[in-house]
Amino acid sequence: MKLSEYAKKNNVTYRTAWNHFKNGKISNAQQLPSGTIVISEELSKKPEYTVIYARVSSSENKGNLDSQVERLQNFCIANGWIVNEVVKECASGLNDERPKLTKIFKERKATRLVVEHKDRLTRFGFNYIKELFNDCEIIVVNECEDKQDLFEDFVSLVTSFCARIYGRRRTKRKTEQIIKQLKEEN
Repeated sequence: MKLSEYAKKNNVTYRTAWNHFKNGKISNAQQLPSGTIVISEELSKKPEYTVIYARVSSSENKGNLDSQVERLQNFCIANGWIVNEVVKECASGLNDERPKLTKIFKERKATRLVVEHKDRLTRFGFNYIKELFNDCEIIVVNECEDKQDLFEDFVSLVTSFCARIYGRRRTKRKTEQIIKQLKEEN
């Protein structure tokens, strides 16, 4: 691969990759007579690191968490993959503040992330996640959607928006009360 591709894969600028090459930090890189810098891909690959991610929406379904992990482990074994890490989380698919999932993406150790259903990872924006973490292969074991979970998330979404609307109204009333008090004091 060219140095520019290496830079993209490692989330650094081309200039940083160039500096790494000049300082000898990329051991498998060489400069061709044409001036092009190429990096041997076999040596530049990260070691395989498979992470299983299992999630349930509520604590009521915690029993399903272990069976979900077991199914995913069996899938990995059937494919000949060694499971390096198992991550279990209890949170809504709409919630984007999931510390365990965030940790997986921040560490960038994983080369393969295995989930049972697409919605176990996220309800919305799956393709964005796939694009942003292109150095990590995301494996979805079962592509079909569970309509009951989708319905529950829809209800959660509507509830969330209603809470925001009514919360803003309450905030507006509170602001008006504060202004009224300040006028009375003056």
